[in-house]
Amino acid sequence: MQQTLIEKIAQKFAVGLEPEQIVKSGDIISIKPAYVMTHDNTGAVIPKFKSIGATKLANPRQVVHTLDHNIQDKSEKNLEKYKKIEEFSKSMGCDFYPAGRGIGHQIMCEEGYAWPGTMVVASDSHSNMYGGLGVLGTPIVRTDAAAIWATGKTWWQIPPVVKVELNGTLQKGVTGKDVIIALCGYFKNDEVLNHIIEFVGNGIKHLSIDQRLTIANMTTEWGALGGVFPIDTTTINWLKNRASVIEKRGLAGVPSDADGNGKHPRMNFERISKLENNLHNLKADDNAYYAKELSIDLSTIAPYVAGPNSVKVMNSTTELSKKEVKVNKAYLVSCVNSRVEDIAAAAEIVKGKKVAEGVRFYIAAASNEVQAESERRGDWQALLDAGAIPLPPGCGPCIGLGTGLLEDGEVGISATNRNFKGRMGSPNAEAYLASPAVVAYSALQGKIDFNWNEKTEPINAQIKTNKPPEQKSVKVNIIEGFPSKITGHIIFCYQDNMNTDGIYPGKYTYIDDFKPEDQAKVAMENYDPKFQNLVNEGDILVGGYNFGTGSSREQAATALKYRGIQLVIVGSASTTYKRNALNNGFLVIEIPKFVDDLKSKYGTENLTVATNKQATLDYENSVLSFEDKEYIFSPVGTAAQELVILGGLENWVKNNLKN
Repeated sequence: MQQTLIEKIAQKFAVGLEPEQIVKSGDIISIKPAYVMTHDNTGAVIPKFKSIGATKLANPRQVVHTLDHNIQDKSEKNLEKYKKIEEFSKSMGCDFYPAGRGIGHQIMCEEGYAWPGTMVVASDSHSNMYGGLGVLGTPIVRTDAAAIWATGKTWWQIPPVVKVELNGTLQKGVTGKDVIIALCGYFKNDEVLNHIIEFVGNGIKHLSIDQRLTIANMTTEWGALGGVFPIDTTTINWLKNRASVIEKRGLAGVPSDADGNGKHPRMNFERISKLENNLHNLKADDNAYYAKELSIDLSTIAPYVAGPNSVKVMNSTTELSKKEVKVNKAYLVSCVNSRVEDIAAAAEIVKGKKVAEGVRFYIAAASNEVQAESERRGDWQALLDAGAIPLPPGCGPCIGLGTGLLEDGEVGISATNRNFKGRMGSPNAEAYLASPAVVAYSALQGKIDFNWNEKTEPINAQIKTNKPPEQKSVKVNIIEGFPSKITGHIIFCYQDNMNTDGIYPGKYTYIDDFKPEDQAKVAMENYDPKFQNLVNEGDILVGGYNFGTGSSREQAATALKYRGIQLVIVGSASTTYKRNALNNGFLVIEIPKFVDDLKSKYGTENLTVATNKQATLDYENSVLSFEDKEYIFSPVGTAAQELVILGGLENWVKNNLKN
């Protein structure tokens, strides 16, 4: 079977597969990622780790801890938190990077954890960034992090894969940030939501690694679970340059030297040579299936600004310049755009000039090594001479922490990745996103502006949705304790985009003594008050598309389980909802054709329909039978079966620790 690059990497890091099993999108697998990173939230993962009875890490070399989010906070409380994290980390023997070393994602790249062709996860949404180096980087939740600490593995459902073709070359003054703003603003209708992206095209060879990291980083804001670039000569050359820097620097600050031979344990020329000789295996197969194919002509992209307060609102700098949007604060900070190239671009703009009166321009490097190199080049000093205000290498204002937050009525323009309302300060402020050059130029002008004299053309982009390949029944090994078949009456709730508030009202979320039976009684209360009188224990709930969208509250899954629903079948579901469900031992299966047929049969007159008709799910053959028709679904493999039998991830981890 032909595989995408994503599927190939997932295959390599999957564990417990059936003999000769070839993984594909939709499969639920056990994975053992190369590395797992947690940052300040390590403090929240530690009690989860201890609560499952774990006392040591399954593999200390797999775990990386960085302190980066709240490093400006020198209060006794935060310093004590940081101290406890460091003590725990060192007692466990894993790799630890203290506050001031840099943003965790940048460290993962600089220190060779994010290695091309591997799978690396982090309990942070911007782990997508590793894709700039050809890494399958994807976020996990804190419970997953604790599971990996304890057992070395967790479960993962391989998302659908989208191919995004970048063709042509960028015009002068256009950057990787403009590319991802264009993609977010042009394809703004959830085209890649809950997918993973593979970037291809003849334009990629013209993009530096810094630009690729920027684009991959903000696939998060685009709605994707990852964005992976090909591994090419540009990648190899970046690694070689980085290895040379480390050779000159020495191993100061490197927490582990696995060989004890004075050689960096990850970023070294021997490892790079092995990668270079294996590049032919690190690409998608010809004719691999992609759920969608998007393309964009890089030459039609101009300098853009996203906002206010949304990455889906996009305007050219030319258009915004005419609107005289006054700026109070400007930011060159964060994991997306504070690398050497970014700082150099901003420095070139401001040399010999001064930041406009009334504007505060904040700068922070992505790491202390980035800052040192920018200082050596003279770029850092050029920014300081222009009036920029330095912050330590870390996250800070990007996430609403530390110095320089937006206040009521202010406007900020930022080279960060996220401009949600209230994220960078007051919800009554407005935040725009742009490239480092546009941010710097706007700081000088006191308004959103850029020195762009080229012609701005309409973006040339296309999208194609591919018909899924016809599924074939797959024979599945059923483990002890899991049923080979189940039967239940179908309860049909037709609505698409069913949000978690509809399934489980938010007003109950923080009632600490709300028992399982209480959750059961309020399931679907906001969606349909009649639901409770129509459903019976043992029923199978069928929903629409994008089921479980909205908040991440896990009770939206557990309430249905406690109500006696055997499982949920949907056209599609929120990735977070599916994860919360299976983490609690509750199955959500996607069978679009079945949902479409029920919609045709029962319509939309009633919010809930008790069909009084039974369906049978044959897990052994991956077939649903209903009214003389059969529907194929993705196999429920060993990983999912174990989670259902054991009642969820926490018990799964405890069971693994026993064994």
